Amino acid sequence: MTDRSLPAPSGPGHRPTPAAGGPTTDGPTAGAWHALGGPSALLERVSFHGPDAVLPSRLPVRRLARATVAACSLAAAELAALRTGAPVPRVRIDQGAVATAFVSERHLRIDGRAPVSFAPLSGFWPTADGWLRTHANYPHHRDRLLTALGLPEGTGPDRLAAVLRELPAAAVQERAYAAGALAVAVAPVRDTTLPLVEVRAADGTAPRPLAAAPADRPAAGIRVLDLTRVIAGPVATRTLALLGADVLRIDPPRLPEAEDAHADTGFGKRSARLDLAEGADRAAFEELLATADVVVSGYRPGALDAYGLAPDALLARRPGLVVVQLNAWGWTGPWAGRRGFDSLVQAGCGIAATEAGADGRPGALPAQALDHGTGYLVAAGVLRALTEQRTARPGGRHLRYSLAGTASWLLHGIAPTADPHVLPNDEPYDPARWLTGTDAPHGRLRYALPPVGYAGAPADWERPPGRWGTDAPVWR
Repeated sequence: MTDRSLPAPSGPGHRPTPAAGGPTTDGPTAGAWHALGGPSALLERVSFHGPDAVLPSRLPVRRLARATVAACSLAAAELAALRTGAPVPRVRIDQGAVATAFVSERHLRIDGRAPVSFAPLSGFWPTADGWLRTHANYPHHRDRLLTALGLPEGTGPDRLAAVLRELPAAAVQERAYAAGALAVAVAPVRDTTLPLVEVRAADGTAPRPLAAAPADRPAAGIRVLDLTRVIAGPVATRTLALLGADVLRIDPPRLPEAEDAHADTGFGKRSARLDLAEGADRAAFEELLATADVVVSGYRPGALDAYGLAPDALLARRPGLVVVQLNAWGWTGPWAGRRGFDSLVQAGCGIAATEAGADGRPGALPAQALDHGTGYLVAAGVLRALTEQRTARPGGRHLRYSLAGTASWLLHGIAPTADPHVLPNDEPYDPARWLTGTDAPHGRLRYALPPVGYAGAPADWERPPGRWGTDAPVWR
């Protein structure tokens, strides 16, 4: 087996190797591309344009955002060259399109209505010794938070704030964790770093050959089982669907998804519900798995092992499979198994403290950049794996990502200053340029266009999102 990761080692079996150097005018793009094992020579095909005055932040969020989209676009271009027999297309990334896509959930409108982003009990709260970030957007998380604090159902923000002001942040964090709720004490930046991505190549047979496909559908014919939720994983699979993959999202019936969230990330995909503990549903899932090319999971480490879906078990059964795992806090250490969301990782990794205001109140990034950035890196890793399997080394692939790994890269791996090789662009930013509309089962949608950019890239998804969980669990 071979492994690569950047910038620091993680769990056993996933060891880093030095990243190769190469031509580039953008360090973060080169860092992401090398972490994915991409050929250095292709970096000279990447360029950027569009307004610089996007995603303003103390941290280099704009550079992270455009680098992740550039890496994804280059991986798509590389696979497109394989499918068309033509040279690798040029990659040209519009910073305005990237910035708009990175807040796609904020631009979404459903019959003119703006979706609810954060619920009343989600946010920053002062405590007896610092600050706390809670996430209570889902009803079951809200109820567990109230239970952890001994508060009755229906408790509002004012009562919650009064209780939290009397308690230490770390104590609430641990009580919430024990109750299955979500709360994280706001922490300073730590020196430790986590890998941006970990890639393990497994021995196995050559994958099935891919027929010729047009440049705008380099993933045509690829079947992707999407076992992800919320933003990061769904952004990744939404991107694979854009590029032609047959993406089928599978959710347990008893864990509903917010329809507004699915309206944002369900473009190009289908969605079904299966209970893996029930015989007929499990049989349907196994039938899907038997011909899948890619499995992307966004559950906590070990959550799917009881169903025979641990990475090694999947690779043993399907030697040519691409298995992707995504979690919040990384793959080693005491927090690896904890639930988490972008906002909580920002709080726990030091981003919220770095972005604090003059009054000391913790701040947030201008986008849920850990979610969106990780999503594009996941898609890039899948595309690169599909190419490598057919050009360099056959066999399966196991890729691991975490929001904390992307946070570590933002905090420690990207220079906060502008790249000296890139001229500043003072073009004004108007997000309306990258918004469009379509009719969907939800109603009339206004949504952000995809930011993937290479010569011949698709301009939009082929289909709008359907209703969550209403499709048949079959491949097209």
